[in-house]
Amino acid sequence: MKTKSLFSLLAAAILFGSCSKSESSSGEGTDGGSKYIVAVTPIASTGVADYLVTANSLDEGTVSILGNGIEQDGTYRYYLTTNNKFFSFLYGQGNPGAVTAYNLTEGKLKKLTNFQSETVAAFAAVKEDVLMTKMSRNLATPTHTWYRVNTNSLSIVGEGSLNALELANNGEIGYFSWLTQVGNKVYAPFFCIQGSSFTTAYPNKAWVAVFSYPEMKLEKVFTDERTSYVGQYFTNGLGTVENGDIYAFSAANATSKVGDVTKITSTNPSAILRIASGTTEFDKNYFFNVAEISGGYNIVNWTYVGGNNFIVSSKKKQSDGTYSAATTIAAVNVVDKTFKIVSGLPKVDEVKSFTQRNNYSKKDGKTGYIGVNLTSGESYVYKIDAATATATKGLKVEGGAITAIEHLD
Repeated sequence: MKTKSLFSLLAAAILFGSCSKSESSSGEGTDGGSKYIVAVTPIASTGVADYLVTANSLDEGTVSILGNGIEQDGTYRYYLTTNNKFFSFLYGQGNPGAVTAYNLTEGKLKKLTNFQSETVAAFAAVKEDVLMTKMSRNLATPTHTWYRVNTNSLSIVGEGSLNALELANNGEIGYFSWLTQVGNKVYAPFFCIQGSSFTTAYPNKAWVAVFSYPEMKLEKVFTDERTSYVGQYFTNGLGTVENGDIYAFSAANATSKVGDVTKITSTNPSAILRIASGTTEFDKNYFFNVAEISGGYNIVNWTYVGGNNFIVSSKKKQSDGTYSAATTIAAVNVVDKTFKIVSGLPKVDEVKSFTQRNNYSKKDGKTGYIGVNLTSGESYVYKIDAATATATKGLKVEGGAITAIEHLD
C-alpha cells in the first residue's frame, strides 16, 4: 500500500488527552520526582513489543514488567529523550512507522501523542526539534526525506528531500549512520552503499556531511582515509566533549562483494578521529588507532560519560577477518588514548546481550549505566566507572531483556 506523507498522517492522527490505565506507568514508587525509564522486551520467541517501566534508582532495587509498565505498539522500538519528553519510534521495516511521546506527570509516564509516520532510520534532537530521516537504498530512486517535529507543539514544522547520490559523488548512495547537532548545524556521518545489500566499493574512507539548520541545505562533505566510515547502521559515531571538540569512531567493518561472497573488506584499522571545535574538517594531527592500542578490538557503539571518557562496546577481530560474536565492554579516554576492558561484569558465556543503544549517563566524567541480559533469563543494570574501568551490579529487571535506559525529570 502506498504510504501517505508524514505531514498528512500526522495532521490526521495526533492524539491528545488523558491516558487509559494501560497508557500510564506506576513504576517504582509514586513520588513526583525524576524517574529512570527502562525499556524491556518480554521473554518470548518472536514478535513481542517492549514495555516501559520506571524506577527511582539504577543502583539498586527491582522492577518488573509483570502487571506493570506501558506496552509499546509494535516491535523494533527505538528511543530518544529531549526537551524533557520521551519519544518512542517504531521501525516499520519498510512499512509505515510510528512515533509516541510521553512526559512525566506525578511520577508516572503519560502519553502525550501517538501518530503514524514514515519509517525513519536516523533521528536526533536538534534545538527544540526531533529531526528524522527516511533513507533510500535504491540507486534508481536515491532520495532521502527529512522531517522536523517540534517538541513543544508536537507537530511537523518542516520537511524536505535530498539526492543521496550527491553526498559522496562516487556512484553510491550516501546512507546516514546518524545525525548530530553541532552548534547551529547538523553533522551527518554516512557510509556508501551499492543498494540494499549495504556493500560498497569504498570500504576505507570516512565521510561527514554538514547541513544548515533548519533548511537542511548541504554545505559541505569532509572525508578521511585513515580509517573506515563513522558509526554504524543506526548508530551514532560522533561524541562531543566539554571543550567542543567532536570525536568520531569507526568500526572498520565495511563489506564488499568478493566473487559470490560478501565479506568485510576494510583494511584500515578501527580508529577514532577528531573534529576540532568550530571546524568542518578531520584533525590531521589526531589519530587514535583503537585496533593497535587494544590488541585487535574495534568499537561498535559508545556512550559519552563526560571528562573525555566513553564507555564502548567492542568486538575482537578474528584471524579470518571477521569479528567475534561476543561483545566486550571497555572504557576509552579519547585525549589520553587509552582502552581499558571493564572488570566486574558477568563472564562472556553468561551474557546473552548488552544494551547497544540508549545507555544512560549523568555526564559526571566517569559514570554510565548499561543493561546486561543474562543467558539465565535475568537482567540487570550495571553501573560502569569509566575512570577505574570497573562495573557494579545495580537494578534488577524482571520479565524480559533490557533494551534502553533513559531519564526524565
